[in-house]
Amino acid sequence: MSPENGPVPNLTATMTDDDLREMLRRALRTVLILALVLFLIFTFTLGWQTGLLELAGALISYTGIREWRNLALAIFARLDNQQTARPMGRTLVMFFLRLGMVAAILYVSLKCLHGSVYALVAGIGLAVVALSIEAIRLLRN
Repeated sequence: MSPENGPVPNLTATMTDDDLREMLRRALRTVLILALVLFLIFTFTLGWQTGLLELAGALISYTGIREWRNLALAIFARLDNQQTARPMGRTLVMFFLRLGMVAAILYVSLKCLHGSVYALVAGIGLAVVALSIEAIRLLRN
């Protein structure tokens, strides 16, 4: 550990756009796997409505990571002056449309499904878990 770098190594200098894309792809896969495992656990222990609430939260987590990935890659493409950069307007519109979709999913799932709200929170928390796993993986390498 050198004094100018501090306790955490500088990962941004060595991380490429492809590394970010791969990391977020693994995080999406982790969300899917954990969502299926939690769905089975909640469905068999607390009922099908609780299992569906968890899936609604997992859908929110999955789409959140996808939208952040699209937003980050669009910004990086603009910063790198790539010719194939995605239109920023479309990316931002999709980002805000997703926020509206999340609000609708939350409202409908809480209004119609009478399962445990903790399952919904667990599903939403899958994004944090998956991204934390990827962050730990980056720090170990």
